[in-house]
Amino acid sequence: MTVDELAHLERLMNYIAHHFIRKSSWEDVSKAEWLYISGEFNKLMQKGKQLQEEAAFLGDNYFYEHLIIKRLKAAKTGKALAGISSPNFGKMNTISEILGYDSYMDFLRSVATVFSFHELKINIPSGVVNTALLDHLTGYWYCYNSNLPLTGPGVKEERVRRSAMEIYKSGDEYLVERSGKDNHMYYGKITAYADYVFIIMNSTTFIRQRHFIGRVKDATRKLKQKDFSVNQMNFVSTCVSFSEDPVALNEIFDRVPAGDFEKLSVDLPLSSPELPTHILQQLRDKGLHQITDY
Repeated sequence: MTVDELAHLERLMNYIAHHFIRKSSWEDVSKAEWLYISGEFNKLMQKGKQLQEEAAFLGDNYFYEHLIIKRLKAAKTGKALAGISSPNFGKMNTISEILGYDSYMDFLRSVATVFSFHELKINIPSGVVNTALLDHLTGYWYCYNSNLPLTGPGVKEERVRRSAMEIYKSGDEYLVERSGKDNHMYYGKITAYADYVFIIMNSTTFIRQRHFIGRVKDATRKLKQKDFSVNQMNFVSTCVSFSEDPVALNEIFDRVPAGDFEKLSVDLPLSSPELPTHILQQLRDKGLHQITDY
């Protein structure tokens, strides 16, 4: 095993640890947690309509015994790399494909080692952070956006994209991760003041910072009601396009039950039967696409 192969494997295992159980390093993951992760991989393989014999391809203890014990921990405890065999490249490809990449090399090219959350600044000193609302918003969401219509004659092509987003708490901060097209990821911070929600987000593959602002009407009052739940949020998001022109999008965030959540980004045309009816109605309503409505 070479130094580069070790670094690549460690990068993959750190990614898997963070992706499935929100731990930043493979060293923080227990044997029982690796068993859980193996089970999740097998579910994803079956969901991806792989052959049944491939569904048990990794084995329950493949991650822990073959990759952690025999390779990463062996190297960590000082065993010479020359005495450690390289991981099976075919299996690394399969693992990467399950994660949504074309291959192991595609994964290594695409994934940032660490999201630079510390570089994102989102703070309004004069406001009191609405932590009750933020706690309520943690969880899984699907996001839909549609370009604003052109002013004057002519209409832009109607498009909608669905991406998957997670809001979660880390220490005293509330963080956001969102899938993007072609396997790039967005990462960001979220905060709330009164009934207003703000998100600042960056991409792992190019500098294209995005800002979101939305209002959850009467949230502070309604959160005191036992059965109240925020299941949808509407945002205006802004960013600078590649031509350096400002772009504004109408964004709809729709809460997803944990059991139904898939961390994928999929283009859906407005004619798609997979597009929820209530989302379709909002996207077709041109009035909802105007910034002044928010």
